Amino acid sequence: MPVNMNLLPHPSRLTLADLEAGWSSGGDPPALPECTYDPELHTGPRSRLETDEQRAAREHVAREVCATCPARSLCLPYAVNARPTSGIWAGHTADAIPPHLEVSHPAGYDASGDLPDVA
Repeated sequence: MPVNMNLLPHPSRLTLADLEAGWSSGGDPPALPECTYDPELHTGPRSRLETDEQRAAREHVAREVCATCPARSLCLPYAVNARPTSGIWAGHTADAIPPHLEVSHPAGYDASGDLPDVA
């Protein structure tokens, strides 16, 4: 599978301003992704390696967190479009993200996967 070098970072790695601009829908207060509260849970540790067992346990917990995330309806279509190579996205590992997805997008959703510019 080709690697897309122009991907935006996992939502857990975005700034608060980017999250508020990119994940809000229809003028309502933004439903911030649950992954913003514990980024390493969804993306893996940055400063150390983890064993296969540690990764499996971390990913299991991340999937549970995603199950109740208010931004899940935005995260999965973004992941289908962006094709990330790592992390947990809307409860899926990067390898398990469906290749195609029929979804109805919320008002204001940008199907290109781009977040709006923040002044």
